[in-house]
Amino acid sequence: MLTRTIRSAVLTAAVLLCSAGPALVPASAAEPASGGPGWTAAPATGGGTRPSADGRPYFYLEGAPGTVLEDTLALTNPGRKAVTVRLRGAEAYNTASGGSALRAADNTWITPAARTVKVPARTSARVPFSVTVPATAEPGDHPAAIVASSGGHQAGVRVQLRVSGPTLSALTVEDVRVDKGPGLIRYTLVNRGNTTLTPHLDVRADGLVSGAHHIAGRTLPVELLPGRRVQLTEKWPHAPALDSASVHLVVTAGGGARGTGSASAVFVPWWRMAGLLALVSAGTAGWFAVRRRRARGTGAGPDPHMRDSDTGHSGDTRHTDTRHTDSEPATAGAAT
Repeated sequence: MLTRTIRSAVLTAAVLLCSAGPALVPASAAEPASGGPGWTAAPATGGGTRPSADGRPYFYLEGAPGTVLEDTLALTNPGRKAVTVRLRGAEAYNTASGGSALRAADNTWITPAARTVKVPARTSARVPFSVTVPATAEPGDHPAAIVASSGGHQAGVRVQLRVSGPTLSALTVEDVRVDKGPGLIRYTLVNRGNTTLTPHLDVRADGLVSGAHHIAGRTLPVELLPGRRVQLTEKWPHAPALDSASVHLVVTAGGGARGTGSASAVFVPWWRMAGLLALVSAGTAGWFAVRRRRARGTGAGPDPHMRDSDTGHSGDTRHTDTRHTDSEPATAGAAT
């Protein structure tokens, strides 16, 4: 059974290649830039649940759990030599810093009609693929991609897959803090819902000295996937030099998603404070030194203004008190 399935897929790809004659690239078409892959991968026109005659930047597929969805990939080789392109499905995820990346493991939901396709020179090939939505799949967005690789080059074509059912747009702002050194506001965004979000950030500050003012308001260059968390930073271009301030973040996204977060910080120019402290210390030390010198000068001799009675002496230090107590009473008058 497996051999028959593989044979059918290869036959389908071969038929598609043979029918690609009308899609030949003119010989006058520009050659790919040196070092480029020499081929392109993109959604074929007219496919998917939301087809567009003007071309699609990515695949959009939507279906209920247990259904099988189909679309077509277009491989174009404008070069002078045939190329062999390998295809696989991959799950998308957010990196910690907010970027988008693809899992190395294959996405079992996505099955190309052929895993390997040979595209002749100046030719386009249409390769169908299917997306099998498991019966237990949760409603919401399940971002993925079809990865095409050849000659050491790789290209991912985004597959925006939505499983039918209730959707929820929700996010939270966590771990807000102020990095005063580089003047950055650091925070974490978490997608708590089941839809892909494009967040809009608004930041305000409230300082004791600087007062209230607006710091930033912009749409973030991040697609926050369901269930993912990313760590982001926002520049504080005119952070206060001496103040106690708090920052308030408000993040919104489509579908009514809204999250808030706050943090406080005290801005003190320690190098200036250290200089002021050194100046105060030097002044205090000088004041104590003057007091000590005055104290020594005062204790060098007797105070010229001190009274004699305070020293326990009469005016003449050579005078000796000769008062006596007679054993007999004095005789008044002369002896006869």
